[in-house]
Amino acid sequence: MNISMERPRKSSSFRTVAFLLAGVLLPAVCRAEFQLPDMVSTRSNSGEFAIISAQQVSPLAGSLAVKTNITLVRLEPALLAATAEHIKNSIYQQLGINDTAWHGQIFLVLRPARSLDDEVTIVSSRFNNAWMYRVELPDVVSRGRLVRALAGAVLLEYANRTAGAHSAEIPEWLAAGVSQQLLDNVSPEIVSISPGQTINGYAEDRLVDNDFSFNSLTHVRRVLKNTEPLTVEQLSWPTDNQLSGADGGIYRASAQLFMCDLMGLKDGAEKIRTMLQALPQFYNWQLAFRAAFQAEFPSSLDLEKWWALQSVDFVSRDAGPQWSPEVSREKLDELLAVPMDFRSASNNLPLRAEISFQMAINNVEPQRQVAILQEKVRELDMAQLQMSPQFAVLNDQYRRALADYLNENPQASVSHWIKHPPARTGPRKTIERLDALDAQKRALENALDGVPQPALTELSPHL
Repeated sequence: MNISMERPRKSSSFRTVAFLLAGVLLPAVCRAEFQLPDMVSTRSNSGEFAIISAQQVSPLAGSLAVKTNITLVRLEPALLAATAEHIKNSIYQQLGINDTAWHGQIFLVLRPARSLDDEVTIVSSRFNNAWMYRVELPDVVSRGRLVRALAGAVLLEYANRTAGAHSAEIPEWLAAGVSQQLLDNVSPEIVSISPGQTINGYAEDRLVDNDFSFNSLTHVRRVLKNTEPLTVEQLSWPTDNQLSGADGGIYRASAQLFMCDLMGLKDGAEKIRTMLQALPQFYNWQLAFRAAFQAEFPSSLDLEKWWALQSVDFVSRDAGPQWSPEVSREKLDELLAVPMDFRSASNNLPLRAEISFQMAINNVEPQRQVAILQEKVRELDMAQLQMSPQFAVLNDQYRRALADYLNENPQASVSHWIKHPPARTGPRKTIERLDALDAQKRALENALDGVPQPALTELSPHL
């Protein structure tokens, strides 16, 4: 018996199907579907991801079209194992998932790509009272499709941890929103061309540092610049063109904005997790959503009204025209200054002063520090589109440095951060990173002022 996890479509580049098998055929079918252990090429560090690869490699892997297209990735087992772990950890951080003890193994099956637009499929099967997952991937795939497939499998495994015979139905908008948020907030080099060293027999994760930020919606604003976000109804029933991005990315951007606004509600991440855990109890995600967000949206009409207001607010917060380099320089100076009140004595009036991010990290108490830096991340994010090109790069690098520091712990809540502050290496590395950015900023300002740049030997006489 086949039960579709989504409404039927004539064609799709990313399909998910759940097989519920019973009787004496179950063990044999599961072995056939998920292969035998001795056919596993490699496993990820946590053991959750088992990679099975065909002996043949697609002729496309060495083609000029693949080598010159930076959006395509040639997958190898060790590389895929490291990538899957990185994406899983990023999603756990994004949704505040603390329970990292996976229940269902995810088999990633690599096959030779037949085209540059091959289909990616996720199959879930129940065997011995546990769910297992098979993700079929071409060995040449776009970064976007790879991230969306792995994100879908990770969300499905988390949702099915308490599932019985009925598998969860992951909302399309959630899978699209989570994956697009990852794609927009990590380096394009989320996957390297080839695997690196090995640690304990497994591939070292050579992915770049996670630049994930909960507040960066720059790409969303660009995509939705001339159009309004999709309605709740449209987000609920996307077409194949929308899911594939053929609509210009409007669906993915709308889904990302919808998810981020839900996360912005009080205990939003917790409610998303509650919805995921409740999905196996229902045959459609809307009922699980209503159960999790009952306090905020007693009816579907309340959700539609809220989202309409959120959409209008987002569109109205237009970034406006781009600032000149001079104005951008002044604005960045303002953004990098942290206003503080100081008292020379307990009975004196407070004096207003401005300190740097580095001083705030070193000297301000944790609770106040987190609130200040979170606000600065939001301000830098909002200014990004208006900065002139020279300062936009610096603005984004400062934002990412602060976001990395705040997101160093998987639990991003202020209360947890206060009780369990980052290790001392975190502040030190962040301060070094900020010092380097300050040096870049001074060099840029000197160039704009026409100040001759010092020779390398003057900057580093010890070299």
